[in-house]
Amino acid sequence: MYLLDANVFIQAKNLHYGFDFCPAFWEWLVKQHESEVVFSVEKVFDELKAGADPLAEWAEARPDFFAKPDEAVVPSLQTVSNWAAGAGYEPAAVNTFLQVGDYYLVAHAHAHNFTVVTHEVPANSAKKIKIPNACIQLGIKCMSPYEMLKVERAKFVLGS
Repeated sequence: MYLLDANVFIQAKNLHYGFDFCPAFWEWLVKQHESEVVFSVEKVFDELKAGADPLAEWAEARPDFFAKPDEAVVPSLQTVSNWAAGAGYEPAAVNTFLQVGDYYLVAHAHAHNFTVVTHEVPANSAKKIKIPNACIQLGIKCMSPYEMLKVERAKFVLGS
């Protein structure tokens, strides 16, 4: 199963899969969610709603797409928090990470052995915790949206 970062939705809307010219992407997400393959987390939902745009409307129409933390996530929140605090990042980077959706996304993936899907790439900087860096260090699989689409053999074919 896959957990999508907020940037997957935002970049899809703004760039490659706009609602107006590539509705198949959004339909694919819904179908994959209905098949229990693709999800995100409640904190990502909160980030998307704040946009007050068509993406916020899309998310608000599908609140069940965004998982709430369950009992299994609680110990993973602590594991991820401990890792972040001890991984050599600046205190401001740790504080920021622990307040945004990335923290909950990584913890949820850690708890349930899900794959995180993000546009972020690893970076060697003490000033910002990147999702792929956290995933690598915590043994969580992480990939780009394009890798996910390829693995899942998504096809967006023009009608006849």
